[in-house]
Amino acid sequence: MTRVGVVGAGYWGIHHVRNFARLGVLTAVADADAKARARVAAQYPDVKVVERVEQLFDLADAVVLATPAIAHAEQSLAAIAAGKHVLVEKPMALSIADAERVAAAAKSSDRTFMVGHLMLYHPAVEKLRAMIEAGDLGEIYYLYSLRVNLGRLRRDESALWSLAPHDLSMILYLLGEAPNDVVARGECYLQPGVEDVVFVNLRFPDRKMAQIQLSWLDPRKERRLTVVGSRKMVDFDDVHPSEKLRIYDKGFDKPPAFAGFGEYLTLRQGDVHIPRVDMVEPLAVECQHFLDCIASGKSPRSDAKSGVEVVRALAAAEASLRRL
Repeated sequence: MTRVGVVGAGYWGIHHVRNFARLGVLTAVADADAKARARVAAQYPDVKVVERVEQLFDLADAVVLATPAIAHAEQSLAAIAAGKHVLVEKPMALSIADAERVAAAAKSSDRTFMVGHLMLYHPAVEKLRAMIEAGDLGEIYYLYSLRVNLGRLRRDESALWSLAPHDLSMILYLLGEAPNDVVARGECYLQPGVEDVVFVNLRFPDRKMAQIQLSWLDPRKERRLTVVGSRKMVDFDDVHPSEKLRIYDKGFDKPPAFAGFGEYLTLRQGDVHIPRVDMVEPLAVECQHFLDCIASGKSPRSDAKSGVEVVRALAAAEASLRRL
């Protein structure tokens, strides 16, 4: 049995604690906050609770890093050097250089390294990727996503670095390629120097485009991704309790022969199909996938390479923010 230790039991880390405890592999939790340690000790009396990351290395074979993003690179390198399997939350680093350094260390080790790009383990995203790969949507033209809400503000990272990894990882996963151009604009309305509203535009090979809207300052909570293809269009609404995917049989058909330009494109208004998606908690899927990869030696779905690609796109967007 792989012994798992979780570093960070705060807002998100506590969910890792819950899932690995449910899987029966949680042996230790580390957190610098005494209140967080006390909470974990009360809920999981059989789990060893420590203060420092290094104390956890002797208690676990695999380490989950659910800590602030600024610590991800150095903690990942320390865990890899200690011979541990690593699951690090997104983003895996805050610079391309650090991300590549971590990826190189992970590659040279014989341990599993995985980045917590949660949306890649969402059943609806998996179904959407299968549809794209099967050619159900035809040629993919463009994608756009919305990840907005009112609050939760952060002081240590902008909406770009906090929210965009979800959408960037999804878009790169669905298209199977990295962007060749990234442009971003944003504003700091609530806190000086910390963008709370950001718009990111990406261009891919073969004229594919993607647009991402991110905000902590919006009247509605939206978690939406729309994919437009030559045959069909799909709307993924993660906020909807049951109807996660809507497939629109809409578009323009090109007839085999036509006499005039007005006959060239024919509008198609087809049915709207809502497929059944058997929902399970994406984090539960992610945690199990981590254990499966450790056991099998297979590369994770969200491996170091995909983590670096997301950081590259984030860094390009950040550079664009500073230029414009």
